[in-house]
Amino acid sequence: MEKEISRIVIIEDNDIVKDGFKILISSLSEHVVVATYESCEEAIKNLVKDHPDIVLMDIELPGMNGIDGTKIIKKQYPEIEVLVITVHDDSDLVFQALVAGASGYITKNAPHNKILDAINEVAKGGAPMSSKIARMVVESFQRNQNSPLSPRETEVLELLAEGKSYSVIADELFIHKETVKSHIKNIYYKLQVNSKAAAIEIAKKNKLI
Repeated sequence: MEKEISRIVIIEDNDIVKDGFKILISSLSEHVVVATYESCEEAIKNLVKDHPDIVLMDIELPGMNGIDGTKIIKKQYPEIEVLVITVHDDSDLVFQALVAGASGYITKNAPHNKILDAINEVAKGGAPMSSKIARMVVESFQRNQNSPLSPRETEVLELLAEGKSYSVIADELFIHKETVKSHIKNIYYKLQVNSKAAAIEIAKKNKLI
């Protein structure tokens, strides 16, 4: 039976990684790399022209990050599969990308056969990820769907519950520290509390995080 050929777009700002993935896919798989980009903005502008089946998406990019890029791609073109390229395979950023709509992820330093296996798995409708990340995704869908908190407020509260500072939360979510403070103020108002401890307690009791 003939294998199905997928059209692939790579979004990665590290030239060595980007070119390495392109050479690997082009030389050792049946898939075709139709374009490579260093930013989500440029890639998204050309999605209609490139018509990819799969997008390999770095997370930390100049301008729009890969998480927001994934959200936009999946909203505009839900049939496109997004496969995250990451340095840390069990990071919160990987989890956020999957919740945003990515199908799975591959690590930048993985053996060639593992990288190709992940691409082939996504091409067949699979979702390559570690058991730890898979568990985090499942737990996220078990949360209270009637939460008064927005997705971003939920992310902020989760990181607060992990003991992270405002500055660290701002860095991890690619937002300003003042924006974090604004989200926390809204969280307190919505949950009718006046402290971090009370907010976390109520959120956990009601499965908001």
